[in-house]
Amino acid sequence: MTPQQWNELLAVIRGEKLPQLPVGFIIDCPWLPGWAGIEIADYLTSETHWFAANRTALETFPEITFLPGFWSEFGMCTEPSAFGSKCSFPANEFPYAEKIITDPVHVNDLKEPDPAKDGLLPFMLRRLLWARPRIEDLGHQIRFSVSRGPLNIASFLMGTTEFLMALKTDPEPMHKLLRIITDFLKQWHALQREKIPTIDGLMMLDDIIGFIGEEDFLEFGQPYLKELYATDVSVKFFHNDAPCAASLKYYGDLGINLYNPGIQLSMNELRALAGNRVTLLGNIPPRDVLAASTPDDVRAAVRKLRAATKTQTRWMLSCGGGMPPNVSTENIRACLAAARE
Repeated sequence: MTPQQWNELLAVIRGEKLPQLPVGFIIDCPWLPGWAGIEIADYLTSETHWFAANRTALETFPEITFLPGFWSEFGMCTEPSAFGSKCSFPANEFPYAEKIITDPVHVNDLKEPDPAKDGLLPFMLRRLLWARPRIEDLGHQIRFSVSRGPLNIASFLMGTTEFLMALKTDPEPMHKLLRIITDFLKQWHALQREKIPTIDGLMMLDDIIGFIGEEDFLEFGQPYLKELYATDVSVKFFHNDAPCAASLKYYGDLGINLYNPGIQLSMNELRALAGNRVTLLGNIPPRDVLAASTPDDVRAAVRKLRAATKTQTRWMLSCGGGMPPNVSTENIRACLAAARE
C-alpha cells in the first residue's frame, strides 16, 4: 500500500474520522487470477503473472486499500507444506494440502519447521524480496507479515473434523500441536519482518476459531493468539469470517486492532461485541451482493449499510471476508462510489 493509505489505516485504527469512508479489501488467489484473466496455477507459480495481476488491481482501483497488498502465497498449501503435507495444484482450481496426522498420537512425531528453508515458505519470501523494489517503484510498500493462524493450520494437518473432535477427546496432544505451530509462526513472522524492514503489521487468518465455543476458544485459541499478537507492530490484523460471537469480545485483549468478520452479525452487533478498541473491516455480503448482484444492487447495499451503522469511526468498508471469485470491476466501482457519496 502507499504511504498515504498506510497513514489513513493507522488513523482509522486510532479512531479518527476521515473525510470519506475508507474502503479496503483482502485480495488473493480466490479472486485475483480470474479477474486478471489467468489460471490459478499460473498466478501461484509465476512471479511475473502474480506481480502483473496485483499491479493491475492497484492501478484499476487506486482509491481502494488492498490488504495485505501483493500477498505472496500458495493458497492453503503455504504453511502446511513446511510440515510435510503433500500439496496439489490443479490448473485452475484452488490448491489443497493433504493431512499428515491421522491419529493424535502422531503429534509426538511432529517437528517444528524452519521457515527459512522448509516447504514453500522460502519461495514465498523470495518472491517478496524479488518484488520489493518493483513494488516500491510503484509507490507502494510491503507492510504486513502474513500467515494462517494456529488452529487453521492444525485443521489442515489433521483434517477439520478430526481436529475439532480431538480438542474434546485428546486435549493434551492438541495443546502440544498448537504449541509447535505457534512457535513456528512466531519464527515465520519474525523472519518476514527481518527480511523486509518496511513491515509494520501482522495479518493472520483463522476461520477455525469460529467453529468452537467460548470455553474452547479460551482454552485452545486465546492463549496462542495472545502470544502471536504480542508483537511490536502498529497493525494487528485478524480475519475470521466464520461465526465470531463466542470470541470477538476477547480480540481487543489479545492486541488485535483490525478485524475482518463474516456476515453472521450486523455491524452494530459486531461493534457491541468488539468494543471501541477494534477497527472493523466489513460488512457487505461477499457472494450474494458483491459477486452475484448488479452494480445498482451493490450501491443500494452500501447505502443501506452506511445508514444502519451507528458508529462511523473505526470502520473500513469491505465485504465480510476476502474478495470472493467473480466480483466484477463494475461492482467494485459501484461499491466505492456509494462509499464516496
